[in-house]
Amino acid sequence: MKENTISAGIVDAAIAVHRTLGGPGLLESVYEEALSFELIDRGFDVQRQKLVPIAYKGHELGTPLRLDLLIDRAVIIECKATTQYNSIYEAQVLTYLRLLNLRLGLVINFGERYVKNGIHRVVN
Repeated sequence: MKENTISAGIVDAAIAVHRTLGGPGLLESVYEEALSFELIDRGFDVQRQKLVPIAYKGHELGTPLRLDLLIDRAVIIECKATTQYNSIYEAQVLTYLRLLNLRLGLVINFGERYVKNGIHRVVN
């Protein structure tokens, strides 16, 4: 499965970003930008702040959603930097996956002491 190979690279890159930046304590946008840089440096195709259109009864709504990162047009990443994780983040990623007809997303919470404990897989 292509998505599993991509997600393994994403996890490695997230751990590298977390270590290099000194762990938790920074803004979500800082981790997102650093992760984007790290993934591009490793040869991944990265789209940041990708607009996701929403259709309602055949009509495209005027306010699209915005996902943090789309990697190799296959895996969605939602970056967080919080001490209190909420499962709503996974529901959000599942919605993105359904709207884009993709199979795998990751919620990465850089607010954890060890980022590996803050990685949550979401499968559509």
